[in-house]
Amino acid sequence: MSATTSVPLLRRVTPGGWAATAWLAGLLFTVLLRVRLPGQEEADVMAGVVILRWDGITMLLLATALALYGARLLSRRPAAALRHLLAAAVVGSTPLGVTAIPMAQYLAVDVALYVIAAARPPREARRALLLALGVLVAHLAVRLLAGWSVGTTGALAVALTAAVAWLLGRSEQQNRAHAARTRAQTAAQAVTSERLRIAREMHDTVAHSMGIVALQAGAARRVIDTRPEQARQALAEIETASRETLAGLRRMLGALRTGEPDAAEPPDAGLPEMPGLAALDRLAEITAAAGVRVAVHRVGAPGPLPQDIDLSAFRVVQESVTNVVRHSGADSCTVTVDHRDPEALLLTVEDRGRGAAPERAPRHDGTGYGLVGMRERVTLLYGEFDAGARPGGGFRVTARLPLPTGATAP
Repeated sequence: MSATTSVPLLRRVTPGGWAATAWLAGLLFTVLLRVRLPGQEEADVMAGVVILRWDGITMLLLATALALYGARLLSRRPAAALRHLLAAAVVGSTPLGVTAIPMAQYLAVDVALYVIAAARPPREARRALLLALGVLVAHLAVRLLAGWSVGTTGALAVALTAAVAWLLGRSEQQNRAHAARTRAQTAAQAVTSERLRIAREMHDTVAHSMGIVALQAGAARRVIDTRPEQARQALAEIETASRETLAGLRRMLGALRTGEPDAAEPPDAGLPEMPGLAALDRLAEITAAAGVRVAVHRVGAPGPLPQDIDLSAFRVVQESVTNVVRHSGADSCTVTVDHRDPEALLLTVEDRGRGAAPERAPRHDGTGYGLVGMRERVTLLYGEFDAGARPGGGFRVTARLPLPTGATAP
């Protein structure tokens, strides 16, 4: 079995499975210590009298039953599982003729401590550690009160391994919490960056529209007395430009134009300063130079679109195609622009690549930050966005951008 196959197999083992394995391994080690193995003159540990009798074997079987039941409970009721495993350690140590609970009988307890420390709240984790250490202390105290010898050094070694397992579990929980906070912060930054990008583009759109308004107003003022028809035409164009700009501003309410362009934005080399769906063919040429063929399909008759919707539609396609190049492993993808719905513009980008594992390609797996930006851009336009694996393999991104009243997309 290769390493790549064995790792997922190990990940499928439940915490209870690891605890049961640890108990059985400890039990096997206990038996081997009391048997003369090949190459040895005698066994490492002399077997006690009780372990060789029926009552000793019965106690070992009872301890094993308690341990296996505790391992079964570990995922659902970790506190109860730990109590069963501690009881198994005490019962399983009794017929061995030892002065303290051996480390082999505490291996399953160590696994439970790690699981509890890694997955449960800090207070519950601390209680579990105190309980595990308290059982060791209580075992020594009972032997002292009974006048028997005690293995203080051995008990300290077992307590040390329990504390180390607990600390490793706490470290794992802190690492997961830190990773979750980092992902949340990165996603929030991605949303903010996309909002800033949209706001910068809207700023340029408004500046362009206001320039047209200023020019038309100046022309109307000069000819209003001598050529009233031209003045009325200029005023009509001013009205149209103003209405479209105000509609775009309302759709982008909440985005503020601050900050500088983000270095991770999709490259715009060779594209117009304010690209739209008309630039898709040029985008396909640029992407083909990167080794991925882009087939652009336009369904229905394209009609004029508001500039903010046209630009946002292009950005969604551009980011989706960028993800195909970077992460899918596909050599081609398909872009479909559907104009048939008079109330919305439909976009689909799909490929037949291998997909991508989340840890290797965070921009192409449904939780990645490129998709976060696209979803934010579409949401600001009151649209619908979806991204995920295709049933036949590969990846698909779809977006539905509603068209405002007065926009035509036959």
